[in-house]
Amino acid sequence: MQLFDSAASPFCRKVRVLLHETGLLGDVEIVAVANSPLAPDDQNKAKNPLGKIPTLVRADGPAIYDSRVICRYLDALAGSGLYPDRSLWETLTLEATADGIMDAAVLMVYEGRVRDEAMRSEAWVEAQWTKAARALDAIEARWMSHLHGKLDMGQIAVGCALGYLDFRHGPRNWRAGRPSLAAWYGTFSARPSMEATVPPA
Repeated sequence: MQLFDSAASPFCRKVRVLLHETGLLGDVEIVAVANSPLAPDDQNKAKNPLGKIPTLVRADGPAIYDSRVICRYLDALAGSGLYPDRSLWETLTLEATADGIMDAAVLMVYEGRVRDEAMRSEAWVEAQWTKAARALDAIEARWMSHLHGKLDMGQIAVGCALGYLDFRHGPRNWRAGRPSLAAWYGTFSARPSMEATVPPA
């Protein structure tokens, strides 16, 4: 299998963390691609019509894409139980919440890097941050017991979302007013799988 990947993408990092946690890392070739909304990588585009990353190329079927689909597939392949039946809907909801934070944070970056300067909107950027902040507040208020449970994909997704906020939006200080989440991330970010996938400075 091949994973079309960018080291800076939090969605790709989710998959790479899962590969470390499940022992599948040696079964997947990581293929770094230069991908952007305006110039998607040609080899990735040939496998994924949306031109987004990550994309997982399989020998026994068509390529699959969207990090949630890839993670479900790899978890099933490994039999690792990162989507446990006993709390499946909670795990999926927490993963979706984390993915929403990543979406908003990535769009904030795109607004400054990809959009023409004359068309950039600070109000739109702040609206994206407001979505992310609401999600962070919800995790702090309602999801801490889940985060402290057995490792699952919701936890991995939250860890990658918080890591991306540190990476791209450090001055926003997501930890302010969220002491429980900050303490959890301090421990979770020290996992070998997280340390091995830290995006480049």
